[in-house]
Amino acid sequence: MTAQTPSLLARLRATYEVLVRELAKFGTVGAVAFVVDLVLYNVLVFGVPGLGDGVLHDHPLTGKVVATSTATVVSWLGNRLWTFRHRLSEPMAHEFGLFVLFNAVGLAIALACLAFSRYVLGLDSQLADNISGNGIGLVLGTLFRFWAYRTFVFRGELDAEERLRRAAAREERDTARLARRAARRQGVSASGR
Repeated sequence: MTAQTPSLLARLRATYEVLVRELAKFGTVGAVAFVVDLVLYNVLVFGVPGLGDGVLHDHPLTGKVVATSTATVVSWLGNRLWTFRHRLSEPMAHEFGLFVLFNAVGLAIALACLAFSRYVLGLDSQLADNISGNGIGLVLGTLFRFWAYRTFVFRGELDAEERLRRAAAREERDTARLARRAARRQGVSASGR
């Protein structure tokens, strides 16, 4: 097998490794955006402890839109500049437009969970809002967003040269490992064990 045509196993391993790295980075960026969303929502709706209610106390859905919109910009920057930077990108405006669209869907998922908790179940405490909007809604929205970002927003392939270089390096390691195993087996057979 030549370095220019890596084996199926090498290609699968490379794909898996890229996916794991993307998930780890996506999770890190998401954690930062989550903190921005969580803190901003709670300050806007519930205020700073000891200083009274937040400016959007009577408008929790508006508070969620403002907090999530701010977190969206943080998330886009982190994902574009770090998580998916190795992918060829669409023009920035097109990419950002798609990113905002899919974040709007993710926001709708979180808002549906928050609205259901508040207006159907009648739960309006800070804990209930955070569990429904920032817990359940965020998890469901995040799963949707990761799929949508990889599929539609940051859909470019890894640079072909980089993919081949990584696959060839893995192929060489695998070949060397197999050669060492074969040499050990021959040594064991020759000694009569």
